Amino acid sequence: MQVFLRPGAIEAISFDLDDTLYDNRPIIAAAEGALLDWLVKEFPLTDRWQAADWRALKCRLLQQQADLTHDTSAARLALLQTGLELLGYDKHKANQGAKAGLAFFLERRSDFKVSKEVLALLSQLAERFRLVGITNGNVNADKIGLGETFEFVLHPGRGIRRKPWGDMFLLAAERLALQPGALLHVGDHPKTDVEGARRAGCQAAWLNPAFGGDNCRAANTLLPHIRLHSLSELALLL
Repeated sequence: MQVFLRPGAIEAISFDLDDTLYDNRPIIAAAEGALLDWLVKEFPLTDRWQAADWRALKCRLLQQQADLTHDTSAARLALLQTGLELLGYDKHKANQGAKAGLAFFLERRSDFKVSKEVLALLSQLAERFRLVGITNGNVNADKIGLGETFEFVLHPGRGIRRKPWGDMFLLAAERLALQPGALLHVGDHPKTDVEGARRAGCQAAWLNPAFGGDNCRAANTLLPHIRLHSLSELALLL
């Protein structure tokens, strides 16, 4: 653990989920691959597109509809709807397919469990601190084993902007009935997690390297209060 800024009193800890509590890369890759296979099976015209075609369409949609950047599920729903229409399905068929495709993806995207070691650490921390989740993603925290440890998990969407915007940090502090400065946010991303938390008035712990990842160099971002080389170092807070 490295200390860059003297931490203040901590009453609650918020956690980013993807790449902080587990390695999200293989999970997303598997879910994306399964969705493409499902699309070809259920909507045969989609065999004309490869993964790169869907990625290109997603980029165009996010450029055209900036609000989709703040809602991962809404963005995927729009992607599937638009893609199916472009490939020749009528609006009704595309709408039904998009909803079914999103449901399929969300199920596969949450088809894993957080490791026993991480859950044990969280249980230890929960004896002293209130714990919550703050994520830009759409994983189902209950299905992956976090439901009994976190008081709640916040996701962007429906007017709540994604990190590094301060919406979820401030909402978490409000729901916990705490001042933002009493909340320590733990995350792997120097901008969305560290800078986002700092600008919202919270304390920040930067997990670097990320779970299952490599060391990351942070450029032009605010310093975290502490840097964690592994999640296990959070036990030092006890």
